[in-house]
Amino acid sequence: MPTYEYECSQCHHRFERRQRFDDEPISQCPLCSGKSRRVLHSVPVFFKGSGFYSTDHGRGRLGNPERERESEEKELAAKGPAAGGPAADGPAAGGSAEKDTASQPE
Repeated sequence: MPTYEYECSQCHHRFERRQRFDDEPISQCPLCSGKSRRVLHSVPVFFKGSGFYSTDHGRGRLGNPERERESEEKELAAKGPAAGGPAADGPAAGGSAEKDTASQPE
């Protein structure tokens, strides 16, 4: 059986009553016999359990930026130079184009 909260419009007295769903709302204040109305409250929502974040955000990506960066680097390395991964030679391999041409014999 739910508990409902009421407030008097004249004396602003708040009171609670346990009533069934099909009971009529209380229309009179018990103190001053003024007109009372039912006070509505927001419903609390609780997200509990182990599956909430793992199902909504994916496993292993719970806000750890370092872990995300490492996994992205591994994916790029596996794809190779065509996908933007590290190339076997050139600037991405740690050298520069000027340095490579200067070190070659003439």
